[in-house]
Amino acid sequence: MSVPDPVVSGPDEDVALADAVGLALMVVLDALAPAERVGFVLHDMFAVPFEEIAGLVDRSPASVRQLASRARRRVRTSAPAPDASRAEQREVVDAFFAAAREGSIEGLPAVLDPSVVLRSDAGAGAPLSVLLDGASVVAGQAASWGSLSPLARPALVNGVPGVVVAGPRGPLSVMAFSVVGGRVVAIDVIADAARLGVLDLSAVGA
Repeated sequence: MSVPDPVVSGPDEDVALADAVGLALMVVLDALAPAERVGFVLHDMFAVPFEEIAGLVDRSPASVRQLASRARRRVRTSAPAPDASRAEQREVVDAFFAAAREGSIEGLPAVLDPSVVLRSDAGAGAPLSVLLDGASVVAGQAASWGSLSPLARPALVNGVPGVVVAGPRGPLSVMAFSVVGGRVVAIDVIADAARLGVLDLSAVGA
């Protein structure tokens, strides 16, 4: 499963749709069958009647209703609800980068959920270059990012706190953090130059 393409906005912008469809939710949606995803997104997010959706997926309205219901259950059980306060989420992300900047493998697990997952797409023909899980494993990887901390610019990535890491020649990566219960439960990183090149990063000056 690849890391979804992000929508990047300034750290203070109010992005209602992005809040509703955060990166964690996008990952769950990506795992749904196509008909389930169409039924759920069109009906639950855009209020399209089942009768109209049925014609799009060549199913009966009753069948589409069942598909949307099944997708809804999967989304509710699979996508963790982020902490309500964006400011509190940002504090956790800032603490993460502070520990990474110090190279503190001991300090990083304090802000990481024990089951944290890191997904990274670095390109070069690899749709999913890195998939790590567990606080100690992710902390070991994150400690190597300390040198990037001065280049990290706060941003909202699909409605959750994140950063755009940009050097003199342009963006190096986009990172999104899903924070639940005061800890990071998922980190999604895009470092593929081809994908970064088509993103609108003007809101963060990258």
